[in-house]
Amino acid sequence: MRIIEDPAELASPTLRDCGFVPTMGALHDGHGALVRAAASDGGPVVVSIFVNPTQFGPREDYARYPRTLEEDCRLLTKAGATAVFVPSVEAVYPRGLEAARAESAAMLLPPVATEPRLEDASRPGHFGGVALVVARLFELVLPQRAYFGEKDYQQLRLIEEMVSADSARFGELSIVRCETVRQDDGLAMSSRNRYLTQSERGAAVALSRALRLARGAQTVAHAEQAMLTTLERAGVQIEYAVVRDAETLLPVVDSERPARALIAGKLGETRLIDNCALERHR
Repeated sequence: MRIIEDPAELASPTLRDCGFVPTMGALHDGHGALVRAAASDGGPVVVSIFVNPTQFGPREDYARYPRTLEEDCRLLTKAGATAVFVPSVEAVYPRGLEAARAESAAMLLPPVATEPRLEDASRPGHFGGVALVVARLFELVLPQRAYFGEKDYQQLRLIEEMVSADSARFGELSIVRCETVRQDDGLAMSSRNRYLTQSERGAAVALSRALRLARGAQTVAHAEQAMLTTLERAGVQIEYAVVRDAETLLPVVDSERPARALIAGKLGETRLIDNCALERHR
């Protein structure tokens, strides 16, 4: 597997029309599943590892985010990646970080990233940073397909909307959804799981348990109450536990449209999110 630091090397004919998996590193098998999905679709697979400073809020520790490049490269090689792109901040933001932060703050985001009052409310400024860095990476890598997991569902919807709204910029780039990868007890794989203490790790399964109960509920109200009760009993500090329209992420008004149950909460100092698709709810 090739390691690339200079963006100019991405122009190699061997990487043309690649499948692309953008990451911040600290990889786990959820990322591996994205790479395997990209490899199975044929063509080269490029994975980026870039801890993006513009998407961290003032109370979020950018410096604390784990950097595990050697381990990450072993996982990517096994999963079938062709190249890993490990750019510097200067390569991604050549006009400087302050200019990038200003551009991030001024990003015109689609309603799905500003109106639901989910991650957009919990992490102000986060989606501007996400949209900025993903667009920049798309421009550098020029992929044919980009692969994203459903665990960060609102982020996924932001990227889908961003790409579909600007074909002049992103061409015929396809965004490929991949299902959330879970551990044996149901906990969604996340780079943040490594921060959980043993007792917090045991309590964290409440998120997937709450989602299972939501899937079995007959109404939106029952689904939300089941999630709240389950999370509270496990000691999760709940930020939200809601059922929303799967496309807009606004409250459900049409029971015939697909819906999504979404959860965010903290155990100790570790913030976890999860979600699942639901059958139609009244």
